[in-house]
Amino acid sequence: METKRTTAHPVLTCDLGALTAPDLAVVDALARLRLAAARHGVGVLLLNASGSLQELLAFSGLADVLPVAPEPDALPAGLLGFEPGREAEQREEHVGVEKVGESGDPAR
Repeated sequence: METKRTTAHPVLTCDLGALTAPDLAVVDALARLRLAAARHGVGVLLLNASGSLQELLAFSGLADVLPVAPEPDALPAGLLGFEPGREAEQREEHVGVEKVGESGDPAR
């Protein structure tokens, strides 16, 4: 009897959202990471890669071996619990409450 293996290959995800100024040293580090992961049968997926990093990967020819995850779709406003673009509520004045102060005091 023949058994089939249906195990998925593990994937290492790298969140690069905090990377502000990517350069070729970053591309070199990512290429080395990709090589080390491939030796162990692990894939690499880049998250939150900036446009400039994606351009550097394309320029260096590594865009195909270091795939960038697509941006997630924006959540509909109803899922956020509020509707953007509305003004904050106005508070009503309490009835019978007066502000106390001397007439000679400057306004604060």
